[in-house]
Amino acid sequence: MASPSGSIPDTSLGLTNEETQILRRVQMDANAAGSSSSRAASRASSQGLLLMNSSSLESVSRHFDTLMGRIQARLAYLEQQAEMASQAQYDRAGNAIEMADAEIARLNAINDEMDELDADWERMEKLKGIVKQYRTRMEEIERRAESSSSSRRDDGKHKKHHHSSHKSCRR
Repeated sequence: MASPSGSIPDTSLGLTNEETQILRRVQMDANAAGSSSSRAASRASSQGLLLMNSSSLESVSRHFDTLMGRIQARLAYLEQQAEMASQAQYDRAGNAIEMADAEIARLNAINDEMDELDADWERMEKLKGIVKQYRTRMEEIERRAESSSSSRRDDGKHKKHHHSSHKSCRR
C-alpha cells in the first residue's frame, strides 16, 4: 500500500506518544467523515504517518482554533466563577467581621453597664452601712432618751413619794 502524498512519519515531529495520538485524533475529527482527506488521514495513520498536506493542515488548524476557543471560553467562565466565589467569600468574611465587631461592641456595652452596676452596688453597700450606723445611733439615742425620761419620771415619782412621805412625817 502506497503512503498518501504529503504524509510524514509521526516520529519525525518530536512529539510524545500521547501528543501523537491527540494529533491523529484531531486530524481524523477535522476532516469530515467520508471525505478523501479523511480516508487519506486514516490510511496515513494506519501506516504510522501523519498527513501533512495543505488541506489537512488547514482543517487541523481550524479544528485547533475551535478547540482553543472553547477552552478559552471555558477558562473565562471558570475565572468568572472563581471571582464570584472569591467575592462571595470576601463578602461573607466582611459580614462576619461586621457581625463580630457588632457583637464585640455589644459585649463592651454590657461590660460597661455591669461596671456601672458594680459601682452602684458598692455605693449602695456603703450607704446601707452608713444608714445602719445612723439607725444604730438613733436607737441608742432613743434608748437613752427613754431611759432618761423614765428615770426622770421615776425621779418625779420618787420625789413626789418622798415629798408626800415627808409631809406625813411632819404632821
